Amino acid sequence: MVIFLEYLLIVVSIAVLLVVSNLIGQQAYYWMPAEATAEAQKVDSLFSFLVSVGSFIFLGLVGMMIYSILFFRTPKEDYTEGHPSRGDVRLEILWTVTPTLLVMWIAFQGFNIYQQLDILGLRQIVHLHTPLESETAYAAEVKDTPKLADETIDVFVKQWDWSFRYPNNINSNELHLAVNRRTRLNMHAQEVIHGFYVPEFRLKQDIIPGREIDLVVTPIRVGKYKLKDSQFSGTYFALMDADVYVESMEKYNQWLTQVTSEPMMIKNQAVAEYSQPPKTLFKTSWYTVAPTQSGIANQRKVSNDT
Repeated sequence: MVIFLEYLLIVVSIAVLLVVSNLIGQQAYYWMPAEATAEAQKVDSLFSFLVSVGSFIFLGLVGMMIYSILFFRTPKEDYTEGHPSRGDVRLEILWTVTPTLLVMWIAFQGFNIYQQLDILGLRQIVHLHTPLESETAYAAEVKDTPKLADETIDVFVKQWDWSFRYPNNINSNELHLAVNRRTRLNMHAQEVIHGFYVPEFRLKQDIIPGREIDLVVTPIRVGKYKLKDSQFSGTYFALMDADVYVESMEKYNQWLTQVTSEPMMIKNQAVAEYSQPPKTLFKTSWYTVAPTQSGIANQRKVSNDT
């Protein structure tokens, strides 16, 4: 009867831990910024699961420690050692196989979600060797298959400016996206590595000079967000931000029309910082790219073909 009660207590404790851990995992959704893309939902689901697993392990270990302290304490002034534990093959298999399967499942889920984020353009050079020609090798470029998208917007980043080119050769320093519409961002870096990072999108992608990197996003939440450079690209990289607007299709088309007819000027914050006198006692010899004024923020560039 005592053994039965012990097993019943273990089962009840595990059930309580599962419920509490799941509740903590659900709370993890509120620790992150608002989900603004369909891709963000997939990332947050994995994060919530990892929080639940971590909570279950943490609470389980702490609970066992507290239980041992309360019910297995030695009497006062008793300095004798406890009974030595003996090996149990079943226990060894349990705590070896269970973490292995858990880590493999987490790795598979992480890779699967990364594949669903539709990031293309990181082409690799694969060296192929033939058995008869061990010293000879030739390179083959792995081609990426473009993913389906409703629209393509070119993203250009340089020291110290973001710019975006829309269909019909419309250029802007703002990123406008239509809600519930798959958009391919074709990203280009001019001189150094930059990083495309919008926290609400759960996307952080390096942009490598000389490569076209496609990133497909599906915005699901209307609002204004901030694009940051996640890579340290030089002196003014912290000032490299851009406004991101997710709006209805009607407002998106209306904005495109206004851009064509009402171009406006924008002030580059890096230019303002660069023009300020140095605030340090000693002038550094660090090389700094002098920023240039962006000029017209929203305009339609006339193509030679039209």
